[in-house]
Amino acid sequence: QVQLVESGGGLVQAGGSLRLSCTTSGRTFSSYYMGWFRQAPGKEREFVAAITRSGGMTDYADSVKGRFTISRDNAKNTVYLQMNSLKPEDSAVYYCAGGLAVFGTRRSSTNYNYWGQGSQVTVSS
Repeated sequence: QVQLVESGGGLVQAGGSLRLSCTTSGRTFSSYYMGWFRQAPGKEREFVAAITRSGGMTDYADSVKGRFTISRDNAKNTVYLQMNSLKPEDSAVYYCAGGLAVFGTRRSSTNYNYWGQGSQVTVSS
């Protein structure tokens, strides 16, 4: 059973930065591509960013492009989401997820096999 454990969320002022981490156990971390999603109250879960198994390719939602950076360290079984220039509209519960399908399906939450418990990010204005 694969477990994803997130850390790094919290409260930050607009314009500030946070870094989320997601560490896995169980199945080999490099076997799956990783993604970050977020869900604000009353809204659907939305794609934020994804990274290939090797870390050689990344993808971002337009709303975070240029502000967020996804990276991974396969030796540490960890994926990161560096969030800069945060805005109040970035406030949400952030989830990391691991997928075993092809990377081309990365933007759909249904194509991920494993999920973290979620980490709250709150950006004050």
